[in-house]
Amino acid sequence: MWHPDHYFKRLYGSVNPSEKFQASSQQEWSEWRERLRQRFVELLGGSAPESSELAPVLLESEDCGDYIRQRIQIETYPGLHMPVYVLVPKESKERSGAVIACHGHGYGSRDIVGLTASGEEKTGDIGYQKNFAVELVKRGYITVAPELLGFGDRKLVEDEEAQEHNSCHRLSTFLLAMGQTMAGYRVFETLRCVDYLLTRNDVDADRIGCMGISGGGLVCSFAAAIDDRISAAVVSGFTNTFQDSILSIRHCIDNYVPGLSLVAEMPDLLGLIAPKPLLVEAGTRDPIFPVQATLEAFENIRDVYRLLGKEEKLELDLFEGDHEISGKVAYDWFRRVWS
Repeated sequence: MWHPDHYFKRLYGSVNPSEKFQASSQQEWSEWRERLRQRFVELLGGSAPESSELAPVLLESEDCGDYIRQRIQIETYPGLHMPVYVLVPKESKERSGAVIACHGHGYGSRDIVGLTASGEEKTGDIGYQKNFAVELVKRGYITVAPELLGFGDRKLVEDEEAQEHNSCHRLSTFLLAMGQTMAGYRVFETLRCVDYLLTRNDVDADRIGCMGISGGGLVCSFAAAIDDRISAAVVSGFTNTFQDSILSIRHCIDNYVPGLSLVAEMPDLLGLIAPKPLLVEAGTRDPIFPVQATLEAFENIRDVYRLLGKEEKLELDLFEGDHEISGKVAYDWFRRVWS
């Protein structure tokens, strides 16, 4: 009787997002896309301030057989630096396609480049992210794996000393108090990886993609939604509705952007990626992004692609599995859509 559950369900049910996709012509779509993109950036915390040069610094380099694994440091916001793994195939052509690989919750970028938390080569169980950055470089893509803020080497010192898994809560609450969001910081830092790739002579500027799992799926999809320099995206273990996942199931605070649900549902935001190629990966048994809501969201995103006559650019890999990377379609998908 006293529980607030029903009240909050009714509260969300009363929301009518102001920028819900309802366009019936390409002109209306164009106007909707511009409005929603602008509002989305504002809610994320506004565009990142002008930063100085990327100032890349080589931290380490390792010959991994088929590819070279480097770790560099770049400046993202003024005075804020991010370590990034850069995997370069030895057989790369003069100008190759590149993929930014965004890790999910865990111990950071080392997890997806085949390393343990302490930097040793993995043996045994490879985890839910399945070394997907390594799988991408083996397909011939220059692959960049940023260390997302709050994970790995980018945890707060106090959280590192306390052996906390991440600094998501403390950094997110701090940023919220400053009128910023963790989602915004991670998205705009990822776009600095695009800036970095565009400085390389071995990268084809028209073939820069993004692939992310879980929280990395948020970063990947949001980045592709607001920046067309990302020409294709694979979103794994994230595509859903806010109502059925983020607002109904316990999630990390880094998923929450104040006021976002008043403006758009998740399918509207991912619809901003259109008409660029988009592949949605989803496990049928994902406990935190329920499959039925994933299918509902996918159909809503399809409405955008259908209006633009680009339905063939949208794909779904619905696989038997949990909250994990599949890769069965994704790893070779970039080459196909860029051909």
